[in-house]
Amino acid sequence: MIWQRFKTFINVFDERFEDLTRDRWKSIVYRDFSAGLIVAMTAIPMAMGFAIAMGLRPEQGIIAGALACIIGRTFGGSKYQVYGPTAAFIPVIAGLMAKYGEPGGGTFEQGHSFLVLVSILSGITLILMGLLGMGKYAKLVPNSIIVGFTVGIAIVIAMSNAGEALGLRLGLKGGFLTKLQEIAAQFDSANWYAFGIAMLTFVLTRYLLKISIFIPAPLIALGVATGLTAFVLPGKDILLIKDRFGEIPTNFFVFTGPQMPGWETSVFVDIVYFVFAIVFVSAVESVLCSSMADRLADNRTTPFNPDKELWGQGLVQTITPLINGFPCTGALARTATSIKAGAVTPLAGYFKGVLKLIMAVYLASYLNYVPMACIAGILLWVASNMIKPAELKEVWRHSRFHSALMIYTAVMVPLTDFLTGVLSALILYAILRPFFDRTPGEGDATEPPGEVRRSAREAAEPAAR
Repeated sequence: MIWQRFKTFINVFDERFEDLTRDRWKSIVYRDFSAGLIVAMTAIPMAMGFAIAMGLRPEQGIIAGALACIIGRTFGGSKYQVYGPTAAFIPVIAGLMAKYGEPGGGTFEQGHSFLVLVSILSGITLILMGLLGMGKYAKLVPNSIIVGFTVGIAIVIAMSNAGEALGLRLGLKGGFLTKLQEIAAQFDSANWYAFGIAMLTFVLTRYLLKISIFIPAPLIALGVATGLTAFVLPGKDILLIKDRFGEIPTNFFVFTGPQMPGWETSVFVDIVYFVFAIVFVSAVESVLCSSMADRLADNRTTPFNPDKELWGQGLVQTITPLINGFPCTGALARTATSIKAGAVTPLAGYFKGVLKLIMAVYLASYLNYVPMACIAGILLWVASNMIKPAELKEVWRHSRFHSALMIYTAVMVPLTDFLTGVLSALILYAILRPFFDRTPGEGDATEPPGEVRRSAREAAEPAAR
């Protein structure tokens, strides 16, 4: 059985390309190219923002998103899924970089090398999970915990970028409560011009996308904010990307090998922690995103293969960080945008990755002048769209037990950390489910909590997870 899966997984040109027929190939390629171009224009500022929020450099977000999409579309199990940096990885990678990078007394290179190590181990784990046919288990995580986890991540993102939005020169460090205290202590030094740039970016991105998903709203907002900062607000002490990171290079492909920061017991404990976190996010988010993509695209032919999806995710996590990147997974919003823009086959992902790199090379000199407040505004938009009232109401109507699980997870993730919040919620669910969870047929009719229950319209909204 394992050997049969392996032979299936290494077949690159498989059923995912079944729509690329001899009589339709020209129209299919055109549709995939158009979808790839739209997603590439949207993804550049978002990828930079995610990388910065993780404690990495902005160009690493660009290369990670491009490489992950190409690798994932080559070896993954979905026709439609778009791979790239996602918000769910922010607290995981930011926590690693804070402990093993410059904030923790090391160097940036040491932190990233350790990230490469744990990501490779995560990739190997995911590959084995795919070969062992464990894709179906990713669907067993209850929806209440997924929604609570998403809300918790949104809070973490908003708090982590509050300092940049307020134009604070001193970066916010520590946990949720510590960041609140630092904001209060530095509030008198806030730069309200920077805050205005952040809010303008937020509003432009949010409402341009309401007009049409075909508008590359984050890129337009980035251009407007950069122009205002350069020509209308010079001398207002607004922090730019080049002030924080220096010039953005165009030699994106830089090899980074794995490295152990030490041989203490605490390092091995951290390896287990971060590997579990990366595997959990990769498995759950990619499988749920693939399932959503099939429904949104009304796929009536070959459905996504969850085991091959884990195989593809494993290769993404193994290869991408080695080439100046970091862990990535299926991106709900970009996948939905790609499908709505006409994507039919995995070619859309190839176009997205290549076009993103080409545009980034030509835009690199201009990206240096993007205000950090603009990046904060984009990430605040991401955070706001992660909290969906329809999903909250759905869990609330399901049962009090799942409502309590959702609230518990949403509170614990920002107050503690990813592993404590999610793992403790899963343990509580396993222990208390026999006593408090509804059985099918009781009360109002609901679907199993492990299923993702979004309408096609809701899934198509730019959730930006």
